[in-house]
Amino acid sequence: MFFVSVLRNALCILVPLSFLLSSYLYLYPAFHLCAFPAPEETPKSAFLNTLRQHTFSSHNASKIAPFRLLTLGDPQLEGESSIPDAEAATFPHFSKFWQDAFLLNGTKHNPLQRLRHSLHDLIDFYLDDIPKALEVYRKRLDHIGNDYYLGHIYRTLHWWTDPSHVTVLGDLVGSQWIDDAEFEQRGWRYWNRVFRGGVRVSEEVASQPAEDFQNAIILGDDVAMWKKRIINVAGNHDIGYAGDLSPERMARFTRVFGKANYELRFQLPLNSTAVANSSQEIAEGKSDSEEDVEVADGESEDIEYKPVPELRIIVLNDMNLDTPASSKELQDETYEFLNKVITTSHDVTRPAHFTLVLTHIPMYKQAGICVDGPFFDFFDGDFDNGVREQNHLSADASKGFLEGIYGMSGDAWQPGHGFGRHGLVLNGHDHEGCDVYHYINQSEPPERYWKAARWADAEAGGYDEEVGVVGLREVTVRSMMGDFGGNAGLLSLWFDEETWDWRFEFVNCKLGPQHIWWVVHILDLITVGVGIAYAGFLLAPKINGNPDSPGAGKKSLQRKKAKGTIHGESPSSIGSTVLNS
Repeated sequence: MFFVSVLRNALCILVPLSFLLSSYLYLYPAFHLCAFPAPEETPKSAFLNTLRQHTFSSHNASKIAPFRLLTLGDPQLEGESSIPDAEAATFPHFSKFWQDAFLLNGTKHNPLQRLRHSLHDLIDFYLDDIPKALEVYRKRLDHIGNDYYLGHIYRTLHWWTDPSHVTVLGDLVGSQWIDDAEFEQRGWRYWNRVFRGGVRVSEEVASQPAEDFQNAIILGDDVAMWKKRIINVAGNHDIGYAGDLSPERMARFTRVFGKANYELRFQLPLNSTAVANSSQEIAEGKSDSEEDVEVADGESEDIEYKPVPELRIIVLNDMNLDTPASSKELQDETYEFLNKVITTSHDVTRPAHFTLVLTHIPMYKQAGICVDGPFFDFFDGDFDNGVREQNHLSADASKGFLEGIYGMSGDAWQPGHGFGRHGLVLNGHDHEGCDVYHYINQSEPPERYWKAARWADAEAGGYDEEVGVVGLREVTVRSMMGDFGGNAGLLSLWFDEETWDWRFEFVNCKLGPQHIWWVVHILDLITVGVGIAYAGFLLAPKINGNPDSPGAGKKSLQRKKAKGTIHGESPSSIGSTVLNS
């Protein structure tokens, strides 16, 4: 049959095409050579080591960083409130037609008025309700597809790269102005579609800064649970800027996604006697500068002091760092938390310590360095004239980050010569992403101030190695939304025992726009549909005994022979009878 031939030829095209595109979609990290950076390894070697984890070849576990953070930015889940004319899906004009036609609403009209109103309602139903309803259902389908597109990024990278921890850097939902019911609905989609299997960081784990911090976690303990935990950061679309941030919005964010301000501390497993003894000294309250360590035989040796390697993660709500703020109470809470972070920090001269800040709004930088330049807008007459919108933190707030949390300074006479603590800042907000180096030159005149440069330029110019230049890297992770390419950041952090300090590398992994996800799955459905139709056409004749099926010709011949007999005798037998007579 012609139609069967068409289906067969279509399958010859669809099957290999679907296979190739589906292979890309579900193995895209492999196609893009995505892998967490590895200690002392090139990107190619790190990828091959990751590839070996998914094959029968053995991989080198020593070349895998102990802390691997999958960073995702700004998913911004949309919902019903983002759909214009959502009520059109209920066909209001069609409902009004029945009311006007049968006077169900109690209105009294003469027959001519009833006819006129009813016809008008039907015209509105066809020309207004139906087109708008189709658009509403299209948007709802788009939201469902977007959820699974974002979830595909998370699950595929989680499977391929095997992160030890995961964070989402704010703007988990698309608007702070939605009501509580829709916020809960978007929260349900967040946990059951996008990050299915993930859990928020519980209040028991999310600690507050303290002088005698007792909740340090050994890096590598409870591995399975940490892979499930999602470290959520509050963004402007979750709780609002300083002007519209309210206790009610903060409460619902905390209830659905977890705390907005807390810290986590991780310590590496101790591998040397010197480290173990130092750890014991710290527990006993001995001085950080003590270098003599007691050995087992009671004698004393001069051993280089090696403090315990420690990673401090600070999850910070920076939405209300700048003023004015409509809720002074919430702003005071943020300031109090930030002050505790500063006052409970280790001495800036302590080695083997790394401070990682996870927040949403990037630090201040001059226009032209990133896509988003400095910008502030304020409410006029509402919300105590608070901050309505901002692209960056103010210069003063950013200075507080660098000089407060990290203890850096433009003055060489400050503790640690002003070089501060080793660390990194990760944030979102600027959907295009950016990689920046903030620095200050101690050799400049007294009115020196903090500057910023793109990391590629700073690295090429040797800013980070220049004498007297103090600096910190800030990575703004490009959005995981389809319009920006479905990105994710891969941060590796490992400890260098030769320098007795932490080292890190950050790379980006990109899927592509959301249309890829749609095209592949629609093509797969078409392929399956054509395959089922083709199989049906092949099997139907055999099931129904169609004459075109195998053996049909033999049966037809038998029927013809049967028709050629007369009273059970064949024509030849009749002829022979006549001749004999």
